[in-house]
Amino acid sequence: MKIALVHDMLVQYGGAEKVLKTLSEIYSNAPIYTLLYDENKMGNIFPKEKIRTSFLQKLPFAKKKYQWYLPLMPQAVESYDLKNFDIVISLSSAFAKGVITAPNTKHLCYCHTPTRYLWINPHDYVKNLPYNNFTKKIIKFYLSKLRIWDQLANNRVDKIIVNSKHTQKRVKKYYRKESEVIYPPVETNNFYISKKKDYFLTGGRLVSYKKFDLIVKAFNRTKKPLKIFGTGPEYKKIKKMAGKNIKFLGFVNDNDLKKLYSEAKAFIHAQEEDFGIILVEAMASGTPIIAYKKGGACETLTEGISGEFFSEQSVEVLANKIQNFNPQKYKPESIKKESEKFDSEIFKNKIKKIIENYENF
Repeated sequence: MKIALVHDMLVQYGGAEKVLKTLSEIYSNAPIYTLLYDENKMGNIFPKEKIRTSFLQKLPFAKKKYQWYLPLMPQAVESYDLKNFDIVISLSSAFAKGVITAPNTKHLCYCHTPTRYLWINPHDYVKNLPYNNFTKKIIKFYLSKLRIWDQLANNRVDKIIVNSKHTQKRVKKYYRKESEVIYPPVETNNFYISKKKDYFLTGGRLVSYKKFDLIVKAFNRTKKPLKIFGTGPEYKKIKKMAGKNIKFLGFVNDNDLKKLYSEAKAFIHAQEEDFGIILVEAMASGTPIIAYKKGGACETLTEGISGEFFSEQSVEVLANKIQNFNPQKYKPESIKKESEKFDSEIFKNKIKKIIENYENF
């Protein structure tokens, strides 16, 4: 049985790439097709010989300015030659699901989310782009065209798996298709519990929809210590607005991140996320979560056991929650136990079972 993996693009390492890494370990002979591959960002996470890039890889500045080539991405995805594979597994939040497969090839899509900038927050996406109004009008026009392609691309999929019930509802709404929930893999045994220190923690990809600006403003008000890990387009903006009680760590390696998780008083999660692997990693470290009560966090977090919610994305509400947070209420061992529901072995076993019965898609 010949299997191919298809990923949107490998230009940063986050939750989606962690799912790909696990699948690549299960199906070690499967090549990985992707629009773009940045070896400097990926390091040795994926064997270079397994990577198959599109024609975009050879275009000027494509790895750093990939947004320039948005109009070419549907064509690039459709150019992959997948005729010799029995199964294609696409991992998609945008383009990967648009591959064209042979009549006898089964296409399984692990959908992280319906494309955010097409369906979920298109107005905010265009508004936050660093271009003039004329350029933004052109982009709006193109996004309308891209929505049509996105619908057609989704119709090429034989079976859809989603990362949460939250994403499942969105797939039903925007694509009118049924899907099966398999939560993303987290290697919970790789994280550990240690003595807590006097700081809160947040981090990830520093992009606008993740609401790091809200977190910074709330901590500016409370003056409590906060550490932020990660990089992204919002880095300079949020660092400029931060007070002296907030420390920016930039990129941190896996060992340092595990230590940060385990010693933090609590992890702050202010965005509406489709699932949130980072939350489970913090929980596996025995660290309670303070999360916005929407999206995948409602499936990961058990209130009163692994953390607590705040109900409004406002500085006042979040600051109040932080100010009154009592870490003594939480037992690290109980929090870690909650994380084990999302262990990578559960993910692997469920995926293997589906692939074994691929002829029944």
